[in-house]
Parts: sequence; C-alpha cells; structure tokens
Amino acid sequence: MPSPAATTERTAGSLPVTAAPAPACCAPLVGEPLGAEDAARFARTLRAIADPARLRLLSMVSVHEGGEACVCDLTEPLGLSQPTVSHHLKVLVEAGLLTRDKRGVWAYYALVPGALDAVADVLRTPQTAR
Repeated sequence: MPSPAATTERTAGSLPVTAAPAPACCAPLVGEPLGAEDAARFARTLRAIADPARLRLLSMVSVHEGGEACVCDLTEPLGLSQPTVSHHLKVLVEAGLLTRDKRGVWAYYALVPGALDAVADVLRTPQTAR
C-alpha cells in the first residue's frame, strides 16, 4: 500500500501508477551567484587557463626564482617554439593572470598577485569561503 504522501494516478486504459512524493522546495541560496558580466569575464579567464601549455606556463613561472621567468627560460622546457610560447603568454597576460615586463629584447613574466586566488574564490562554496 502506498504511503499517505504518495499519490496514485490513473490514465485511461493503464494500470495505477504510484508516484513518489514531491520533494520539498529547492534549498534557498546561501550566497550571491555570479552575474552575467562576471560570468562572462570568469569564462574568459577559464578559457585562458584551459590549455595544457598555459597551465604549464603558469606553473613554470610560479616556481622560477623570484617568481618571474623570461620567455627564453620557458620555450625549451615546454617544447614549443618561441612564437607559440609568446602567444600563450600573451593570452595569460590578457586574462589578467600574468604581468609582462620588457627588459631589452627579453620579456619577463610574473603571476599577478591574487589572480589565481580570485579564480579559486569564485569556485569555492560559501561554507568554505575564507
């Protein structure tokens, strides 16, 4: 026998169907969701990060002494040509994840302080936010 909360529906020519009780209304929001502009900006940042070469570049720059690396230090370990590495670095600069400092003929890149923390903060649930 179905529970009192369950309902029985009948359709012409069919057997009785017992439906599960409807779940309680959805849980209320516990934080502010991303707005449309913020979501578009965040999606651009994620697209910049969502490339294996760019993830490696971020990692390589972050572990270099002084927290910065020259393009000349990045091409060989990455196994890509200098123009390709420069393109990936440009994308990361435009996404606000790296800074670029031109010194003579070389460009040096460093992580933007807090940029990756900001990415993590968007993905962090309100219960675990700092």
